[in-house]
Amino acid sequence: MAIGSITLFLCGDVMLGRGVDQILPHPGDPALRERYLRDARDYIGLAEQVNGPVPGPVDLTWPWGDALTVLDAVAPDARVVNLETSVTTCDGFAPGKAVHYRMNPANLPALSVARPDVCALANNHVLDFGHRGLLDTLDHLAQAGVRAAGAGHNRAEAWEPAVIPLNGGQRVLVCSFGTPSSGIPGHWAATDRRPGVAFVDTPTDPTADEITARMRRRRGSGDLAVASVHWGSNWGYEVDGDQVRFAHRLVDGGIDIVHGHSSHHPRPIEVYRGKLILYGCGDFIDDYEGIGGYEQYRPDLRLALFAEFTADTAVLTRLRMMPLQARRLRLHRASDRDANWLRAQIDRISRPFGSHVDCDPDGTLVLQWSAH
Repeated sequence: MAIGSITLFLCGDVMLGRGVDQILPHPGDPALRERYLRDARDYIGLAEQVNGPVPGPVDLTWPWGDALTVLDAVAPDARVVNLETSVTTCDGFAPGKAVHYRMNPANLPALSVARPDVCALANNHVLDFGHRGLLDTLDHLAQAGVRAAGAGHNRAEAWEPAVIPLNGGQRVLVCSFGTPSSGIPGHWAATDRRPGVAFVDTPTDPTADEITARMRRRRGSGDLAVASVHWGSNWGYEVDGDQVRFAHRLVDGGIDIVHGHSSHHPRPIEVYRGKLILYGCGDFIDDYEGIGGYEQYRPDLRLALFAEFTADTAVLTRLRMMPLQARRLRLHRASDRDANWLRAQIDRISRPFGSHVDCDPDGTLVLQWSAH
């Protein structure tokens, strides 16, 4: 971290359930209710068909792999991830879902090893095992000392931003919410009397204004405000115009970082009025290695993002992105060839937003942008 700056680690979906849970020291019930697979261990087999044997049980650091080395080297001031799984032993599969993700609470140290400060929970899998599974998730995260945002026992709690204290008295405030475009069912929305997620039915200007007003009421001088939003389809590089307008409105209202996720691969990056907008961070940890059909997007390539801001004005000064590759259910440093492929893709899709991407000699991708 440079003097007078704040560095934030951001990544996309962290899914430590299903197949990943099965290789950890305390695998939970592997039963699934999917159309093609009925046992979570089958996802290990699919990964092995592509990249070779996966040892088991692995140690708690295995899924993060080289990402932990990168995190230690950068030493960010705060770490924000989207936790896309229930942490529960509940067997109450949510009806109407094609896929259900859960991890055994005994494996939660596999999350803690990365020392996340906040887990965004407003996504389309946190209620895969119903309200019981959600409440278990909240309880286990609290017991582990990990802050949660975007879900709660009621609407007020779901919308309450998580607060990360920093040295010098500054703070990072993180609100988390999701939209139907990511697959979140409307009935998962938290109400005054029902647990659930912070849910935005339609991304309109008045909704953005309500979110930013809520953040301003809790924000102090020098605080950094993050809106972590689960939105958009799984595949494709295009960003819906409503998302762009909504992200801009959030920034206009005082949000410093729009942390978008849901897509299985990175989407465009924009710097608007000096503030960072990540339209889609892509997956980070999952068990998707053996699933084919979308190879053109290279979903095996992942990004660890490190955003640096001025401490006094929260203006973005630098965005570094470390390319990683998922192999054998573990993150590895991407090869130079793969890093250059990812650089070219993000550069191409981000240029319409005034951004382009360079590559440092060590393989780190660096964002460049024009002021607007």
